[in-house]
Amino acid sequence: MGRMVMVDEKFCFEEETQLTVHKTSVFYRGDGFVVYNPKGELILRFDSYYGPHGHPLPKDELVLMDATGNCLLTLIRKKPSLHQRWEGLLGEKTKNESPIFCVHRSSIIGRSNVVVDVYGDPSQEYHIDGSYPHRCCTIYNTSLESSSKEPMAEIKRKVDPSTHVMLGKDVFLLCLRPGFDSAFAMALVLILDQMFDDADIDDDDAKEDPTRVALDSSS
Repeated sequence: MGRMVMVDEKFCFEEETQLTVHKTSVFYRGDGFVVYNPKGELILRFDSYYGPHGHPLPKDELVLMDATGNCLLTLIRKKPSLHQRWEGLLGEKTKNESPIFCVHRSSIIGRSNVVVDVYGDPSQEYHIDGSYPHRCCTIYNTSLESSSKEPMAEIKRKVDPSTHVMLGKDVFLLCLRPGFDSAFAMALVLILDQMFDDADIDDDDAKEDPTRVALDSSS
């Protein structure tokens, strides 16, 4: 599959790439994020209090920025919405700006996956399966014609290479297939962080932590 450019080609890597995501505050959901490439360079950031130009952000509005503070995507929560629907706008929000994608839960009952619809291309759809609170989920590109699923990105826990100890959930990896837009992928992470609270993990979820299963099976 070729490049899946949603924001800019410069955010599409030619090879499989692992970005390191730091949640800059763990006191409230989505307080802030910074994203580093494999060279340790800051490439993306999000601040829940201020957007571009230092302006305070309205409630239910998220702005993903590049390293210098330029707005890449504006994410808006749609209300009322039982499916927790979000829409993504390219760049800063303007009166006549149309969304380029929307994100929503597939069901309002029980556990459900997350669906991403890309406007302007009805054949392009993504599904997000797994557990974001566990930092263990995959973004799939789905084909409506063949019902196939191709993994495009993965969120997973990060292990310290020197100590082989798994780091806390405020530091994790965003693993990208070649050509998949990292800014778009990070926008989905911001929305998942709003949809799912880490504190909502119940006892059964804790017992079935997929990261624990993966570690046990590899040992």
